Amino acid sequence: MEIKQRGVTVWFTGLSGAGKTTISHLVEKELRTQGYKVEVLDGDVVRKNLSKGLGFSKEDREENIRRIGFVAHLLTRNNVIVLVSVIAPYQNIREEVRQMIENFVEVYVNAPLEVCEQRDVKYLYKKARAGLIKNFTGIDDPYEPPSNPEVECRTDQESVTESVKKVLDKLEMLGYFVQ
Repeated sequence: MEIKQRGVTVWFTGLSGAGKTTISHLVEKELRTQGYKVEVLDGDVVRKNLSKGLGFSKEDREENIRRIGFVAHLLTRNNVIVLVSVIAPYQNIREEVRQMIENFVEVYVNAPLEVCEQRDVKYLYKKARAGLIKNFTGIDDPYEPPSNPEVECRTDQESVTESVKKVLDKLEMLGYFVQ
């Protein structure tokens, strides 16, 4: 039996530590189990490979997001479900990527800064507050929340399972696959 799916980019955005990677990997696992074609573009992994050499200025961050968006666009138009997990702090560049990709679903992984700081296993917030990391999103660089995401996961108020279900239910509702 052939699996029916349409290409789509599912763009997980939120502060560091909000739960983007956790949710996207569980969505990936569920979709792969069901036989769907899925690719994950995780911000940390992409930065080490596709965007090596870019810094964290606003311009470099925007270029990083454009590159990720371009790769997601190529995969999406070939009927792959692309799960992008990046901070992408600026609304204008997220909108630019949305315009580039015909099938785009934005997932706002929303957790308060205090919660993200408590989850900070890499100690990035601590380093940023100590002045060791400059232009850190949420500390000395802004995060502009999405104005109208297709899905909002409140990871401080719901379980990971509930967040994953929200994403999968929205994709099914929008007709990207038949479960």
